Amino acid sequence: MAKVIVGYSGGLKPNPTYRNMFDATESVWIEFDPDTISFEDLVVELARMHTPTRQASRQYRSVIFYGDKEQKILAEDAVRGMRQQFGSIFVDIEPWSRFYRAEEYHQDYYEKQGMK
Repeated sequence: MAKVIVGYSGGLKPNPTYRNMFDATESVWIEFDPDTISFEDLVVELARMHTPTRQASRQYRSVIFYGDKEQKILAEDAVRGMRQQFGSIFVDIEPWSRFYRAEEYHQDYYEKQGMK
């Protein structure tokens, strides 16, 4: 089973918050067991359920953070597949650097709002 935490990544300034995000991007940290689901499967699922055909602000941009060279290659393959399917897309691929957990009211947001 995967563990998902909402937060902020991809920025240079430390300790972003929802009200003061600086140069970070809203992100999710997915902690997963590679014996149960692979990074490739996660990226394929992202490509299946997400159509990044519009350019967004840094806060809401589409980005895949990778942890090693193999994950980078898998992310690049997935983005190529999205381009073949949708044409022009906006997805960044960057090395993982830091992740800051978002405020508690953002965790399980849909569930807390009765939307799940």
